[in-house]
Amino acid sequence: MLQFVSNKGGGEPVDFETAILDGFAVDGGLYVPETLPQITHNHLKKWKDLSYVDLAFEILSLFIDRSIISEKDLKKILQLSYAPFEKHEIIPLYPLQSRKDTYVMELFHGPTISFKDVGLAFLVNLVNFFLERKNEHLTLVVATTGDTGPATAYFAAGKSNLDAWVLYPKGLITEEQERQMTTLQQSNIHPVGVANCPDGGDDLDLVISKLYANTAFKEKLKLSSVNSINWGRVMMQTVHYFYGYLQVVNQIGEEINFSVPSGGFGNLCAGALAREMGLPIKYLVAANNKNACLHRIFSEGRFSKDKIHETVSSAIDILIPFNFWRFLYFRMNKDANKVKKWMDTFKDTGLVEFDKETFETYKKGFLSNSSNDIETLDTIHEIYKNEDYLLDPHGAVSLHATDVLKNKLEGNKLICLATAHPAKFPNVIQKALKINKLPKNATHFSINEAKRFCEKVHLCDHQYLEEALIHAMETNWDLTKGK
Repeated sequence: MLQFVSNKGGGEPVDFETAILDGFAVDGGLYVPETLPQITHNHLKKWKDLSYVDLAFEILSLFIDRSIISEKDLKKILQLSYAPFEKHEIIPLYPLQSRKDTYVMELFHGPTISFKDVGLAFLVNLVNFFLERKNEHLTLVVATTGDTGPATAYFAAGKSNLDAWVLYPKGLITEEQERQMTTLQQSNIHPVGVANCPDGGDDLDLVISKLYANTAFKEKLKLSSVNSINWGRVMMQTVHYFYGYLQVVNQIGEEINFSVPSGGFGNLCAGALAREMGLPIKYLVAANNKNACLHRIFSEGRFSKDKIHETVSSAIDILIPFNFWRFLYFRMNKDANKVKKWMDTFKDTGLVEFDKETFETYKKGFLSNSSNDIETLDTIHEIYKNEDYLLDPHGAVSLHATDVLKNKLEGNKLICLATAHPAKFPNVIQKALKINKLPKNATHFSINEAKRFCEKVHLCDHQYLEEALIHAMETNWDLTKGK
Protein backbone atom coordinates (compact mmCIF):
# COMPACT_ATOMS: atom_id res chain seq x y z
CA MET A 1 0.00 0.00 0.00
CA LEU A 2 1.28 3.46 -0.91
CA GLN A 3 1.98 5.43 2.27
CA PHE A 4 2.60 9.08 2.97
CA VAL A 5 5.42 10.75 4.89
CA SER A 6 6.36 14.25 6.01
CA ASN A 7 8.70 16.17 3.73
CA LYS A 8 10.53 17.15 6.96
CA GLY A 9 11.11 13.51 7.87
CA GLY A 10 9.31 13.40 11.24
CA GLY A 11 6.67 10.96 12.43
CA GLU A 12 5.73 7.58 11.03
CA PRO A 13 4.33 6.88 7.53
CA VAL A 14 0.53 7.09 7.34
CA ASP A 15 -2.09 5.83 4.94
CA PHE A 16 -3.93 7.99 2.41
CA GLU A 17 -6.97 8.58 4.63
CA THR A 18 -4.87 9.82 7.54
CA ALA A 19 -2.84 12.14 5.31
CA ILE A 20 -6.02 13.70 3.94
CA LEU A 21 -7.83 14.13 7.25
CA ASP A 22 -4.80 15.47 9.15
CA GLY A 23 -3.76 18.07 6.55
CA PHE A 24 -0.40 18.92 8.13
CA ALA A 25 1.99 16.12 9.07
CA VAL A 26 2.64 15.58 12.78
CA ASP A 27 5.98 17.48 12.64
CA GLY A 28 4.45 20.45 10.85
CA GLY A 29 5.70 19.26 7.47
CA LEU A 30 3.74 18.52 4.30
CA TYR A 31 2.59 15.02 3.43
CA VAL A 32 4.06 13.48 0.30
CA PRO A 33 3.74 9.97 -1.12
CA GLU A 34 6.69 7.72 -0.36
CA THR A 35 7.05 7.24 -4.12
CA LEU A 36 5.52 9.00 -7.09
CA PRO A 37 3.77 6.66 -9.56
CA GLN A 38 5.41 6.64 -12.98
CA ILE A 39 3.34 7.31 -16.09
CA THR A 40 4.49 5.74 -19.37
CA HIS A 41 3.67 6.69 -22.94
CA ASN A 42 1.45 3.61 -23.03
CA HIS A 43 -0.59 5.03 -20.17
CA LEU A 44 -0.96 8.31 -22.03
CA LYS A 45 -2.00 6.57 -25.24
CA LYS A 46 -4.71 4.64 -23.39
CA TRP A 47 -5.93 7.83 -21.73
CA LYS A 48 -5.91 10.02 -24.86
CA ASP A 49 -9.68 10.13 -25.39
CA LEU A 50 -10.89 9.92 -21.79
CA SER A 51 -13.20 12.51 -20.30
CA TYR A 52 -11.84 14.64 -17.48
CA VAL A 53 -13.66 12.62 -14.81
CA ASP A 54 -12.57 9.27 -16.27
CA LEU A 55 -8.98 10.50 -16.53
CA ALA A 56 -9.12 11.68 -12.92
CA PHE A 57 -10.23 8.21 -11.86
CA GLU A 58 -7.24 6.60 -13.59
CA ILE A 59 -4.67 9.01 -12.12
CA LEU A 60 -6.09 9.09 -8.59
CA SER A 61 -6.25 5.31 -8.55
CA LEU A 62 -2.44 5.33 -8.70
CA PHE A 63 -2.36 7.10 -5.32
CA ILE A 64 -5.38 5.57 -3.57
CA ASP A 65 -5.33 1.93 -2.53
CA ARG A 66 -8.55 0.00 -3.16
CA SER A 67 -8.63 -0.97 0.53
CA ILE A 68 -9.01 2.76 1.34
CA ILE A 69 -11.61 3.63 -1.31
CA SER A 70 -13.26 1.11 -3.59
CA GLU A 71 -13.46 1.62 -7.35
CA LYS A 72 -17.21 2.17 -7.04
CA ASP A 73 -16.87 4.77 -4.27
CA LEU A 74 -14.08 6.69 -6.00
CA LYS A 75 -16.14 6.96 -9.17
CA LYS A 76 -19.15 8.08 -7.13
CA ILE A 77 -17.15 10.80 -5.34
CA LEU A 78 -15.76 12.09 -8.64
CA GLN A 79 -19.16 12.17 -10.32
CA LEU A 80 -20.72 13.96 -7.33
CA SER A 81 -17.86 16.47 -7.23
CA TYR A 82 -17.99 17.58 -10.86
CA ALA A 83 -21.76 17.43 -11.45
CA PRO A 84 -22.17 21.17 -10.57
CA PHE A 85 -19.68 22.33 -13.22
CA GLU A 86 -21.11 24.40 -16.08
CA LYS A 87 -19.24 22.82 -18.97
CA HIS A 88 -19.58 19.21 -20.04
CA GLU A 89 -15.81 18.96 -20.60
CA ILE A 90 -15.20 20.48 -17.11
CA ILE A 91 -12.05 22.28 -18.35
CA PRO A 92 -12.31 23.73 -21.90
CA LEU A 93 -9.26 24.98 -23.79
CA TYR A 94 -9.46 28.12 -25.93
CA PRO A 95 -6.95 28.39 -28.82
CA LEU A 96 -5.67 31.95 -29.05
CA GLN A 97 -5.76 33.44 -32.53
CA SER A 98 -2.94 35.92 -31.89
CA ARG A 99 -0.37 33.41 -30.54
CA LYS A 100 0.70 30.34 -32.47
CA ASP A 101 0.01 26.98 -30.76
CA THR A 102 -1.12 28.76 -27.58
CA TYR A 103 -4.15 27.68 -25.58
CA VAL A 104 -5.93 29.16 -22.57
CA MET A 105 -7.00 26.47 -20.13
CA GLU A 106 -10.26 27.70 -18.59
CA LEU A 107 -10.18 26.38 -15.04
CA PHE A 108 -13.12 28.52 -13.87
CA HIS A 109 -16.32 26.70 -14.82
CA GLY A 110 -17.10 25.37 -11.35
CA PRO A 111 -19.73 26.76 -8.96
CA THR A 112 -17.53 29.57 -7.56
CA ILE A 113 -15.95 30.27 -11.00
CA SER A 114 -12.32 29.78 -10.02
CA PHE A 115 -9.75 27.02 -10.42
CA LYS A 116 -10.02 26.25 -6.71
CA ASP A 117 -13.28 24.47 -7.53
CA VAL A 118 -11.32 21.88 -9.51
CA GLY A 119 -9.34 20.68 -6.49
CA LEU A 120 -11.77 21.45 -3.70
CA ALA A 121 -14.82 19.84 -5.30
CA PHE A 122 -13.08 16.51 -4.94
CA LEU A 123 -11.19 17.14 -1.70
CA VAL A 124 -14.13 18.38 0.38
CA ASN A 125 -16.34 15.53 -0.83
CA LEU A 126 -13.49 13.10 -0.14
CA VAL A 127 -13.07 14.40 3.42
CA ASN A 128 -16.82 14.17 3.98
CA PHE A 129 -16.83 10.59 2.64
CA PHE A 130 -14.21 9.57 5.20
CA LEU A 131 -16.03 11.37 8.03
CA GLU A 132 -19.38 9.79 7.25
CA ARG A 133 -17.76 6.37 7.20
CA LYS A 134 -16.11 7.00 10.58
CA ASN A 135 -19.09 8.92 12.01
CA GLU A 136 -16.76 11.78 12.93
CA HIS A 137 -16.73 15.57 12.62
CA LEU A 138 -13.95 17.92 11.46
CA THR A 139 -13.42 21.66 11.64
CA LEU A 140 -11.85 23.03 8.48
CA VAL A 141 -9.94 26.29 8.87
CA VAL A 142 -8.56 27.91 5.73
CA ALA A 143 -7.07 31.25 4.74
CA THR A 144 -7.92 32.75 1.39
CA THR A 145 -6.65 35.54 -0.84
CA GLY A 146 -9.83 35.36 -2.86
CA ASP A 147 -10.73 31.96 -4.28
CA THR A 148 -9.95 29.13 -1.83
CA GLY A 149 -12.47 30.46 0.70
CA PRO A 150 -15.50 30.62 -1.62
CA ALA A 151 -14.80 27.15 -3.02
CA THR A 152 -14.28 25.61 0.43
CA ALA A 153 -17.45 27.24 1.73
CA TYR A 154 -19.54 26.17 -1.26
CA PHE A 155 -18.58 22.51 -1.16
CA ALA A 156 -18.72 22.27 2.66
CA ALA A 157 -22.07 24.08 2.96
CA GLY A 158 -24.74 21.91 4.58
CA LYS A 159 -22.46 18.94 5.25
CA SER A 160 -23.29 17.75 8.77
CA ASN A 161 -19.81 16.29 9.37
CA LEU A 162 -17.98 19.55 8.67
CA ASP A 163 -17.65 23.10 9.94
CA ALA A 164 -15.71 25.50 7.73
CA TRP A 165 -14.03 28.65 9.03
CA VAL A 166 -12.81 30.71 6.08
CA LEU A 167 -10.49 33.62 6.88
CA TYR A 168 -9.85 36.47 4.46
CA PRO A 169 -7.97 39.80 4.66
CA LYS A 170 -10.73 42.42 4.73
CA GLY A 171 -10.36 44.91 1.88
CA LEU A 172 -7.71 42.88 0.05
CA ILE A 173 -10.09 40.70 -1.96
CA THR A 174 -12.89 41.85 -4.23
CA GLU A 175 -16.41 42.40 -2.95
CA GLU A 176 -17.55 39.73 -5.40
CA GLN A 177 -15.22 37.14 -3.87
CA GLU A 178 -16.20 38.18 -0.35
CA ARG A 179 -19.94 37.85 -1.00
CA GLN A 180 -19.44 34.34 -2.37
CA MET A 181 -18.58 33.40 1.22
CA THR A 182 -20.66 35.76 3.31
CA THR A 183 -24.00 35.15 1.56
CA LEU A 184 -24.00 31.43 2.30
CA GLN A 185 -26.55 30.95 5.08
CA GLN A 186 -25.79 27.35 6.07
CA SER A 187 -25.02 27.14 9.78
CA ASN A 188 -21.74 25.24 9.29
CA ILE A 189 -20.10 28.03 7.24
CA HIS A 190 -18.25 30.75 9.18
CA PRO A 191 -16.57 33.51 7.12
CA VAL A 192 -14.11 35.67 9.07
CA GLY A 193 -13.11 39.07 7.69
CA VAL A 194 -9.79 40.18 9.23
CA ALA A 195 -8.84 43.86 9.19
CA ASN A 196 -5.32 45.30 9.18
CA CYS A 197 -3.33 42.41 7.68
CA PRO A 198 0.03 43.98 6.76
CA ASP A 199 1.16 40.87 4.88
CA GLY A 200 -2.24 39.92 3.47
CA GLY A 201 -3.14 36.25 3.46
CA ASP A 202 0.26 35.23 4.81
CA ASP A 203 -0.71 36.80 8.16
CA LEU A 204 -3.71 34.49 8.30
CA ASP A 205 -1.61 31.41 7.53
CA LEU A 206 0.66 32.21 10.47
CA VAL A 207 -2.28 32.36 12.87
CA ILE A 208 -3.65 29.08 11.51
CA SER A 209 -0.24 27.51 12.16
CA LYS A 210 -0.48 28.66 15.77
CA LEU A 211 -3.92 27.08 16.09
CA TYR A 212 -2.47 23.79 14.85
CA ALA A 213 0.35 24.07 17.39
CA ASN A 214 -2.24 24.49 20.18
CA THR A 215 -2.62 20.76 20.79
CA ALA A 216 -5.58 20.89 23.17
CA PHE A 217 -7.52 23.23 20.88
CA LYS A 218 -6.65 21.23 17.77
CA GLU A 219 -7.79 17.97 19.35
CA LYS A 220 -11.00 19.40 20.80
CA LEU A 221 -12.18 20.94 17.52
CA LYS A 222 -10.52 18.26 15.34
CA LEU A 223 -8.84 20.83 13.10
CA SER A 224 -7.95 20.10 9.51
CA SER A 225 -7.39 22.09 6.35
CA VAL A 226 -8.16 21.92 2.67
CA ASN A 227 -5.70 24.67 1.74
CA SER A 228 -3.03 23.58 -0.70
CA ILE A 229 -1.03 22.25 2.26
CA ASN A 230 -3.39 19.24 1.99
CA TRP A 231 -1.97 16.54 -0.26
CA GLY A 232 -5.42 15.94 -1.76
CA ARG A 233 -5.42 19.38 -3.38
CA VAL A 234 -2.07 18.94 -5.07
CA MET A 235 -2.86 15.37 -6.12
CA MET A 236 -6.16 16.40 -7.73
CA GLN A 237 -4.54 19.32 -9.53
CA THR A 238 -2.07 17.05 -11.31
CA VAL A 239 -5.04 15.80 -13.35
CA HIS A 240 -5.62 18.98 -15.35
CA TYR A 241 -2.00 18.97 -16.54
CA PHE A 242 -2.47 15.47 -17.95
CA TYR A 243 -5.86 16.47 -19.37
CA GLY A 244 -4.50 19.61 -21.06
CA TYR A 245 -1.56 17.71 -22.51
CA LEU A 246 -3.79 15.01 -23.99
CA GLN A 247 -6.11 17.62 -25.51
CA VAL A 248 -3.47 19.52 -27.51
CA VAL A 249 -0.73 17.09 -28.59
CA ASN A 250 -0.71 15.40 -31.96
CA GLN A 251 1.58 12.62 -30.81
CA ILE A 252 2.23 11.14 -27.36
CA GLY A 253 5.75 12.02 -26.27
CA GLU A 254 5.62 15.51 -27.76
CA GLU A 255 6.84 18.07 -25.20
CA ILE A 256 4.70 21.10 -24.36
CA ASN A 257 4.97 24.09 -22.02
CA PHE A 258 2.64 25.33 -19.29
CA SER A 259 2.44 28.85 -17.85
CA VAL A 260 0.89 29.09 -14.39
CA PRO A 261 -0.14 32.28 -12.54
CA SER A 262 1.50 31.59 -9.23
CA GLY A 263 1.68 32.71 -5.62
CA GLY A 264 1.65 29.82 -3.18
CA PHE A 265 3.10 27.28 -5.67
CA GLY A 266 0.21 24.83 -5.07
CA ASN A 267 -1.01 24.62 -8.66
CA LEU A 268 2.52 24.87 -10.01
CA CYS A 269 3.65 22.15 -7.59
CA ALA A 270 1.01 19.87 -9.12
CA GLY A 271 2.41 20.55 -12.58
CA ALA A 272 5.94 19.90 -11.38
CA LEU A 273 4.90 16.57 -9.84
CA ALA A 274 3.00 15.62 -13.01
CA ARG A 275 6.28 16.11 -14.88
CA GLU A 276 8.17 14.07 -12.27
CA MET A 277 5.60 11.32 -12.85
CA GLY A 278 6.45 11.27 -16.55
CA LEU A 279 4.25 13.88 -18.29
CA PRO A 280 6.30 15.34 -21.18
CA ILE A 281 6.49 18.98 -20.06
CA LYS A 282 9.45 20.97 -21.37
CA TYR A 283 9.06 24.15 -19.32
CA LEU A 284 6.85 25.24 -16.47
CA VAL A 285 6.60 29.02 -16.29
CA ALA A 286 6.15 30.52 -12.83
CA ALA A 287 4.15 33.63 -13.70
CA ASN A 288 4.33 36.07 -10.78
CA ASN A 289 2.91 39.51 -10.27
CA LYS A 290 4.94 42.29 -8.61
CA ASN A 291 5.26 40.23 -5.41
CA ALA A 292 7.69 37.97 -7.30
CA CYS A 293 8.17 35.39 -4.54
CA LEU A 294 8.72 32.58 -7.05
CA HIS A 295 10.59 34.74 -9.54
CA ARG A 296 13.20 35.33 -6.82
CA ILE A 297 13.43 31.59 -6.15
CA PHE A 298 13.91 30.63 -9.81
CA SER A 299 16.03 33.57 -10.97
CA GLU A 300 18.11 34.35 -7.85
CA GLY A 301 17.98 31.20 -5.70
CA ARG A 302 16.43 33.20 -2.87
CA PHE A 303 13.39 32.14 -0.80
CA SER A 304 12.53 35.37 1.02
CA LYS A 305 9.67 37.24 2.59
CA ASP A 306 9.73 40.77 1.19
CA LYS A 307 7.19 43.57 1.52
CA ILE A 308 3.80 42.68 0.03
CA HIS A 309 2.32 44.68 -2.85
CA GLU A 310 -1.39 44.98 -3.56
CA THR A 311 -1.92 44.22 -7.24
CA VAL A 312 -4.77 43.78 -9.72
CA SER A 313 -4.07 40.02 -9.63
CA SER A 314 -4.91 39.84 -5.94
CA ALA A 315 -5.30 36.05 -5.61
CA ILE A 316 -1.55 35.68 -6.09
CA ASP A 317 -0.56 38.50 -3.73
CA ILE A 318 1.36 35.94 -1.70
CA LEU A 319 4.83 36.11 -0.17
CA ILE A 320 5.42 32.55 1.06
CA PRO A 321 5.10 29.80 -1.60
CA PHE A 322 4.72 27.01 0.95
CA ASN A 323 4.30 24.19 -1.56
CA PHE A 324 7.76 24.85 -2.97
CA TRP A 325 9.05 22.76 -0.05
CA ARG A 326 6.91 19.84 -1.18
CA PHE A 327 8.33 19.99 -4.71
CA LEU A 328 11.87 20.48 -3.40
CA TYR A 329 11.62 17.23 -1.43
CA PHE A 330 11.30 15.26 -4.66
CA ARG A 331 13.79 17.34 -6.65
CA MET A 332 16.38 16.79 -3.90
CA ASN A 333 15.92 12.99 -4.04
CA LYS A 334 13.71 12.92 -0.92
CA ASP A 335 16.39 14.32 1.37
CA ALA A 336 14.06 15.27 4.23
CA ASN A 337 16.95 16.46 6.42
CA LYS A 338 17.90 19.15 3.91
CA VAL A 339 14.28 20.22 3.45
CA LYS A 340 13.76 20.43 7.21
CA LYS A 341 16.89 22.54 7.62
CA TRP A 342 15.75 24.99 4.94
CA MET A 343 12.19 25.17 6.27
CA ASP A 344 13.42 25.78 9.82
CA THR A 345 15.90 28.40 8.63
CA PHE A 346 13.17 30.28 6.81
CA LYS A 347 10.87 30.09 9.84
CA ASP A 348 13.62 31.54 12.04
CA THR A 349 15.09 34.16 9.70
CA GLY A 350 12.63 34.78 6.84
CA LEU A 351 15.33 34.00 4.28
CA VAL A 352 16.94 31.00 2.59
CA GLU A 353 19.67 31.52 0.00
CA PHE A 354 20.25 28.21 -1.77
CA ASP A 355 23.72 27.04 -2.69
CA LYS A 356 24.59 26.98 -6.38
CA GLU A 357 24.25 23.19 -6.76
CA THR A 358 20.79 23.16 -5.18
CA PHE A 359 19.72 26.18 -7.25
CA GLU A 360 20.84 24.57 -10.52
CA THR A 361 19.13 21.31 -9.55
CA TYR A 362 15.68 22.64 -8.70
CA LYS A 363 15.40 25.34 -11.40
CA LYS A 364 15.88 22.88 -14.26
CA GLY A 365 12.77 22.93 -16.45
CA PHE A 366 11.45 26.18 -14.94
CA LEU A 367 11.27 29.72 -16.25
CA SER A 368 9.87 32.68 -14.33
CA ASN A 369 8.70 36.25 -14.77
CA SER A 370 7.27 39.07 -12.67
CA SER A 371 4.59 41.22 -14.33
CA ASN A 372 3.50 44.64 -13.10
CA ASP A 373 -0.08 45.91 -13.11
CA ILE A 374 0.31 47.95 -16.30
CA GLU A 375 1.55 44.88 -18.20
CA THR A 376 -1.33 42.80 -16.81
CA LEU A 377 -3.96 45.38 -17.78
CA ASP A 378 -2.42 45.88 -21.23
CA THR A 379 -2.54 42.12 -21.87
CA ILE A 380 -6.24 41.96 -20.96
CA HIS A 381 -6.91 44.91 -23.27
CA GLU A 382 -4.91 43.53 -26.19
CA ILE A 383 -6.51 40.09 -26.18
CA TYR A 384 -10.01 41.55 -25.82
CA LYS A 385 -9.46 44.08 -28.60
CA ASN A 386 -7.94 41.57 -31.03
CA GLU A 387 -9.95 38.45 -30.23
CA ASP A 388 -13.03 39.53 -28.28
CA TYR A 389 -11.79 37.12 -25.60
CA LEU A 390 -11.60 38.23 -21.99
CA LEU A 391 -8.84 37.14 -19.64
CA ASP A 392 -9.02 37.56 -15.89
CA PRO A 393 -6.01 39.39 -14.35
CA HIS A 394 -4.35 36.11 -13.32
CA GLY A 395 -4.68 34.56 -16.76
CA ALA A 396 -3.20 37.80 -18.11
CA VAL A 397 -0.19 37.43 -15.79
CA SER A 398 0.24 33.92 -17.16
CA LEU A 399 0.09 35.02 -20.82
CA HIS A 400 2.28 38.07 -20.38
CA ALA A 401 5.01 35.93 -18.84
CA THR A 402 5.11 33.77 -21.96
CA ASP A 403 5.29 36.84 -24.20
CA VAL A 404 8.37 37.97 -22.27
CA LEU A 405 9.92 34.49 -22.33
CA LYS A 406 8.86 33.40 -25.83
CA ASN A 407 12.44 33.15 -27.14
CA LYS A 408 13.24 30.62 -24.38
CA LEU A 409 10.12 28.49 -24.86
CA GLU A 410 11.56 26.89 -28.00
CA GLY A 411 8.37 26.87 -30.08
CA ASN A 412 6.61 24.06 -28.22
CA LYS A 413 2.86 24.14 -27.81
CA LEU A 414 1.87 26.25 -24.83
CA ILE A 415 -1.00 26.10 -22.34
CA CYS A 416 -1.64 29.20 -20.22
CA LEU A 417 -3.76 28.61 -17.15
CA ALA A 418 -6.65 31.03 -16.57
CA THR A 419 -7.63 30.56 -12.97
CA ALA A 420 -10.76 32.69 -12.44
CA HIS A 421 -13.73 34.13 -14.29
CA PRO A 422 -13.36 37.85 -15.14
CA ALA A 423 -16.67 38.55 -13.34
CA LYS A 424 -14.81 38.29 -10.04
CA PHE A 425 -12.78 41.41 -10.89
CA PRO A 426 -15.16 44.02 -12.39
CA ASN A 427 -13.10 47.05 -11.39
CA VAL A 428 -9.96 45.57 -12.91
CA ILE A 429 -11.75 44.69 -16.14
CA GLN A 430 -13.23 48.18 -16.43
CA LYS A 431 -9.79 49.69 -15.91
CA ALA A 432 -8.15 47.36 -18.43
CA LEU A 433 -10.77 47.90 -21.14
CA LYS A 434 -11.17 51.62 -20.30
CA ILE A 435 -14.94 51.35 -20.14
CA ASN A 436 -17.70 52.15 -17.64
CA LYS A 437 -20.11 49.32 -18.45
CA LEU A 438 -18.97 45.72 -18.27
CA PRO A 439 -19.34 43.55 -21.39
CA LYS A 440 -21.49 40.46 -21.04
CA ASN A 441 -18.49 38.11 -20.83
CA ALA A 442 -17.32 40.04 -17.75
CA THR A 443 -20.47 39.11 -15.84
CA HIS A 444 -21.78 35.90 -14.30
CA PHE A 445 -25.23 35.08 -12.97
CA SER A 446 -23.91 33.77 -9.65
CA ILE A 447 -22.07 37.05 -8.94
CA ASN A 448 -25.16 39.09 -9.77
CA GLU A 449 -27.32 36.84 -7.63
CA ALA A 450 -25.07 37.16 -4.56
CA LYS A 451 -25.51 40.95 -4.59
CA ARG A 452 -29.14 40.50 -3.53
CA PHE A 453 -28.52 38.30 -0.49
CA CYS A 454 -27.87 39.11 3.19
CA GLU A 455 -24.33 38.69 4.46
CA LYS A 456 -23.26 36.67 7.51
CA VAL A 457 -19.72 37.25 8.71
CA HIS A 458 -17.44 37.44 11.77
CA LEU A 459 -15.26 40.56 11.81
CA CYS A 460 -12.08 41.06 13.85
CA ASP A 461 -8.73 42.81 13.82
CA HIS A 462 -5.55 40.92 12.94
CA GLN A 463 -4.00 42.04 16.24
CA TYR A 464 -6.48 39.89 18.16
CA LEU A 465 -7.15 37.20 15.58
CA GLU A 466 -5.76 34.15 17.38
CA GLU A 467 -7.62 34.90 20.62
CA ALA A 468 -10.79 35.91 18.76
CA LEU A 469 -10.81 32.75 16.67
CA ILE A 470 -10.32 30.45 19.64
CA HIS A 471 -13.24 32.16 21.42
CA ALA A 472 -15.58 32.05 18.40
CA MET A 473 -14.68 28.51 17.33
CA GLU A 474 -14.89 27.02 20.83
CA THR A 475 -18.19 28.78 21.51
CA ASN A 476 -19.67 27.46 18.28
CA TRP A 477 -18.37 23.95 19.03
CA ASP A 478 -19.83 23.94 22.55
CA LEU A 479 -23.19 25.22 21.35
CA THR A 480 -23.54 22.84 18.43
CA LYS A 481 -21.61 19.73 19.47
CA GLY A 482 -22.10 19.85 23.25
CA LYS A 483 -19.41 20.08 25.93
